[in-house]
Amino acid sequence: MPSTSIPRRQASRARPRRASAGRANPIFRFFDHFAAHVTRWVGSPIAFGLALIAVIAWAASGPAFGYSEIWQLVINTGTTIVTFLMVFLIQQSQNKDSEALHLKLDELLIALKGADEGLVDAERLDEDKLLALAAACTARARRERRRKRTRRET
Repeated sequence: MPSTSIPRRQASRARPRRASAGRANPIFRFFDHFAAHVTRWVGSPIAFGLALIAVIAWAASGPAFGYSEIWQLVINTGTTIVTFLMVFLIQQSQNKDSEALHLKLDELLIALKGADEGLVDAERLDEDKLLALAAACTARARRERRRKRTRRET
C-alpha cells in the first residue's frame, strides 16, 4: 500500500475553547468522575444481567402479590427513577465525549493545509449559520470534484 503524506501547515494555534464556568469546582469534578464511572458500569454486561434478573424476579413475584397495583407500582416507580437519573449521567458523559471529539477534529483542521479553518468551532454556531456553512461546504466539494474531473479528462 503506497504511503501518502499529508501536507501540514506551519504551526498555528486554534482559538481557545471557552472555559466552562465552574469546571475547577470540586462538585463539577466529582460529578464528572461519578458520571463517567456509572455510565461505564451501566453499559457493562454485568449491569444488564443484574437488571434482567431484577425484572425476572419482579415478574415471578407477581402471583405471590396477586398482580396488585402496589406490585405494578414497584417496577414503574423504580424504572422511572432510574431512567430519570440516568438521563443526566449519560448526557454528562456524552457532552464530554462530544467536546473531546470536536477538539480532535479542530486540531486536524488546523494542521492540514487547504482545510478551511472557518470550520473550527463550527459546533458553536447557531442553526442558520450552520446551515449556511453546510451549503458552502457542499458547493466547495462540488467545485473540487468538477476540477478534479476536468483535470483527469485533459
